[in-house]
Amino acid sequence: MTTSVKQKDKQRESGIDRAIDILECLHQAGEPLSIAEISQRLDAPRSTIYKFVKRFIKSDILEDYGPRGRIFFGRAIHFYAADYLRRNDLMRRARDEVDRLAQQLGETFEFCTLQGNKYAIVYAQTGARMFRIGSEVGVRLPIPWTASGRLLLAGLSRQEIVDLIPPEDFILPNGREIGVDELCRDVAAASAAGYTITSGLIDSLTQCLAAPIRDASGMTTATLCAVVTIDRPAGEVMALVQHLRASADRLSLAAVPSAAE
Repeated sequence: MTTSVKQKDKQRESGIDRAIDILECLHQAGEPLSIAEISQRLDAPRSTIYKFVKRFIKSDILEDYGPRGRIFFGRAIHFYAADYLRRNDLMRRARDEVDRLAQQLGETFEFCTLQGNKYAIVYAQTGARMFRIGSEVGVRLPIPWTASGRLLLAGLSRQEIVDLIPPEDFILPNGREIGVDELCRDVAAASAAGYTITSGLIDSLTQCLAAPIRDASGMTTATLCAVVTIDRPAGEVMALVQHLRASADRLSLAAVPSAAE
């Protein structure tokens, strides 16, 4: 491969990285941003950001929002997401399962997974109880803050966990630091039990229950969760855990490719 070809490949890769950075920046912001704001957040030249944004707008991947020159995700993203939902069998089944659980049991349920080195809520449904706990789809949180994280880390060594999770993510919102060894013990216990319950990690009023969804190899690739108040009786909490585990088992079977595939 000649030097000029290598340089072109490097430039192409750099361009792809920059395009992904812009989309990730908007996702993290959760609201329209100006080109100047994106440029500042990414520490990149405005001219470069403008070039990519202009191309994204032409493709409806991004859209103009208002007279202040702010941009955000466009209609093409909706269609891409619809394609994904049509093709992804587990996603369809998980959404149905979350809706069913929330309607039947009245609690807030979530379908969650890892996105990079964070925990992410993929889909959520709020129950009908008088005191309802809301969950926002797309929210990404430090893995050690969550019940699901203790299941999703199953199979990783201590060093792999250290390499994956940024040091600052071991510090809870209340300032308490979760040690690596403590987290590893939690991961091992959750894997052995087939579920996990955490209390007061993100706030002092709630507890989270989670059950693993496994792929064909038996690895945990996603979870089903319930978020309930901290004062719920232990018997009710364990009954919810059983519902979660039964639903997660059904989804795990659904995630295994059929013999015809």
